[in-house]
Amino acid sequence: MTGTDLGMPAFPPFPEAAREAVHDEVLRANLRHATHTIRDKRARAVAELDDWDRLRAAGKAIKDHTLRHLDRYLLQLEAAVTAAGGTVHWAVDADEANRIVTGLVLATGEREVVKVKSMATQETGLNEALEAAGIAAYETDLAELIVQLGHDRPSHILVPAIHRNRGEIRDLFRSEMGRWGRPAPEDLGDDPCELAEAARLHLREKFLRAKVAVSGANFMVAETGTMVVLESEGNGRMCLTLPETLISVVGIEKVVPTFRDLEVFLQTLPRSSTAERMNPYTTMWTGTGTGDGTGEGDGPTAFHLVLLDNGRTDTLADEVGRQALRCIRCSACLNVCPVYERAGGHAYGSVYPGPIGAVLSPQLRGTAAPIDATLPYASTLCGACYEVCPVAIDIPEILVHLRERVVQGGPVTREGVRVRIRPAHGHTAERAAMRAARLLLDRPGALRAGERLLSRARRLRPQRLPGPGRAWTDTRALPDVPAESFRDWWARERKAPQK
Repeated sequence: MTGTDLGMPAFPPFPEAAREAVHDEVLRANLRHATHTIRDKRARAVAELDDWDRLRAAGKAIKDHTLRHLDRYLLQLEAAVTAAGGTVHWAVDADEANRIVTGLVLATGEREVVKVKSMATQETGLNEALEAAGIAAYETDLAELIVQLGHDRPSHILVPAIHRNRGEIRDLFRSEMGRWGRPAPEDLGDDPCELAEAARLHLREKFLRAKVAVSGANFMVAETGTMVVLESEGNGRMCLTLPETLISVVGIEKVVPTFRDLEVFLQTLPRSSTAERMNPYTTMWTGTGTGDGTGEGDGPTAFHLVLLDNGRTDTLADEVGRQALRCIRCSACLNVCPVYERAGGHAYGSVYPGPIGAVLSPQLRGTAAPIDATLPYASTLCGACYEVCPVAIDIPEILVHLRERVVQGGPVTREGVRVRIRPAHGHTAERAAMRAARLLLDRPGALRAGERLLSRARRLRPQRLPGPGRAWTDTRALPDVPAESFRDWWARERKAPQK
């Protein structure tokens, strides 16, 4: 991949970034309060549905079917969008997507755009590309606005400013809003209603002035060419209907075959993300609208769909890892993850934080960089992420799969070509330990002798391990060695013959 950094600058390995984050008491308090609140509300919303497990299974099946036949459904989507008056562009990587969008905006003669919250454009670094071309991009989602005003980075899929509290947001609005447009009131307090009103007034003038909007999409319906955006604030509705030109950048995995399939996700996504029975705004559009630029009619007169690959086809080639492409970006896995709750989203070095980021980013970017080689280890493997995933992505399975890739290397697909990668640096001892374990486990007699030796030498057990094991025993006590092995106990209790 030559054109993607997943929306983040060069970043240190996860352990280094997390070590700094866990000592930030304000950050940890913000995360703990927000994630516990969201996940408790989600649990109540999901419990209302007797058929949640069946909806979850249906979502998994629909996504798996679509990914197996992605080429067919993407071509069907392209034909439907084109027939409805839209134009489809194909972007192999982030650089190509940014060039396409920048060219489309410049062709309109405009120098500013309003944006609907879009992880795809964060992934490609579109705002920075537009700025380099002299185009101002204004985020209109409240949390994204907070991030933009703070010259910050998103730290959560659903709530990008989850690491900020109300006092910090008030101070940002007071100091930064005037540089981007309408300033915040001088006496602005930290009451949520006051903050929301300041943002509404600030954004309203941008909605009414903008001629070009950029969006993503939660889903694309192949049979009709319909784009679907779910949101809670109404800013999406403004961006998708008022401007004359609409440009949507969407990952190729967001397609679903039919409207009937869409119905499943319109039930599971709101409950899993915002804990709502139905999200406040569901905007659907097919091709161009009836607007004429004078305020008459509805919707854009020009619609462009940019279909983004950026490593997704390579991920699709991995039989285990491809299930990460089922993700519908609900963020439920982040809100139950003990690692995310303590380290926060920035430590993941990607626009995709949390458990899903730990499996998606190393596949989209590869595992050559230190941050990507360490992300598969950013987990306790507790399985809570799998339990809450509305499309049943087995994140622990992918994490273990990627750990094996990091340690052992092996064949992967990169830019459509099957290559063999070398093991990541720093895992020599781990490889040696795994090889020794395999040799021992393949020889029952040697294993039995080793167990008996450990039992007899149990009084010599050290309190701390030497070398690489020292980091483990810095925070954990070594378990006591039993007087006899399970194998010997079983033979004695059951009178079973030794094998």
